[in-house]
Amino acid sequence: MLRWNNDYNQGAHPAILKALMDTNEISYPGYGLDEWCEKAGEEIKKYLDTDKAEVHFLLGGTQVNYTVAAAALRPYQGIVSAHTAHINNHETGAIENTGHKIHAIDGKDGKLTAEGIRAEGEQYRISGVKEHITQPKMVFLSFPSEFGTYYSLKELEDIRKACSEYNMYLYIDGARMGYGLGAASCDVKLSDIARLADAFYIGGTKCGAIFGEAVVLINDDLKDNFRSYIKQNGGMLAKGWMLGLQFYTLFKDGLYFEITRHADMAALKIKKAFADKGIPFYFENDTNQQFVILSNAQMEQIGQKHIYEYEGQYDSDHHIVRFCTSWSTRNENVDILVNDIMELNL
Repeated sequence: MLRWNNDYNQGAHPAILKALMDTNEISYPGYGLDEWCEKAGEEIKKYLDTDKAEVHFLLGGTQVNYTVAAAALRPYQGIVSAHTAHINNHETGAIENTGHKIHAIDGKDGKLTAEGIRAEGEQYRISGVKEHITQPKMVFLSFPSEFGTYYSLKELEDIRKACSEYNMYLYIDGARMGYGLGAASCDVKLSDIARLADAFYIGGTKCGAIFGEAVVLINDDLKDNFRSYIKQNGGMLAKGWMLGLQFYTLFKDGLYFEITRHADMAALKIKKAFADKGIPFYFENDTNQQFVILSNAQMEQIGQKHIYEYEGQYDSDHHIVRFCTSWSTRNENVDILVNDIMELNL
């Protein structure tokens, strides 16, 4: 069976494993106060084109999201997100568990719009009973979105303007950041993310690391005592150098961008096969996640050799499924999947 259901089903890039082995018998200070975390931060900053960035390393995406929320928001403030956002559907109420409300609004193709953000901000601005309602203070978006779609530079700039108009932080979940930036038609660079966002994170868990995410704080208001919030929320790894070493390895020679671009190229081959076969897409994109609509019979047929992610029912005889490539996807396995797609019964 070939596994296509997610992009974190293998251990880590060999370069990371080698780096860990090469340093295994060296002792380091704990809790991220080590040379590898410092070096990793410096390597990441080379891509940001700003001297305002502060970099921290945590274990996982959900942990990052609720830690940033806890650090940024007062108890009466909430987060604006798309209904389909990860924090709203796949984090077991982690944000709400910090005491903050999610203002889930309609998006387009899994993405927020500047108009939707303005509407939410305006509703609070004109309210005569602010003491009775939650203030939308942070905008949450994923790059790319839950459906593999990503924001254009203009869309991000428009969202930034909307956030500034209503005094909201812009926070970007980058669990799959590399796969979004590496997409063929993406016009956004990491330096654009750093210019427009108040805070964001660069995913490692889904992009070649064993585990770990790099949190980047740009807005000075979010930096005060952030390490205290990391500790309080269980995110401060005693062996913190293991996080720093992994991100140093990923960023020192651009490996992060090389391996995530490989995943996108593999996904495009799969996308072409589905298109050539006449299989419809639920969402179209050129990132590592491809969402297609298969009949019951087609699901059963391709499921004989391939594991995919089931996303939900489309109609009485069709379902939405996801095929996901990753940094570790092998070209020969892509060829097998492409061949089996072409053999699907219509």
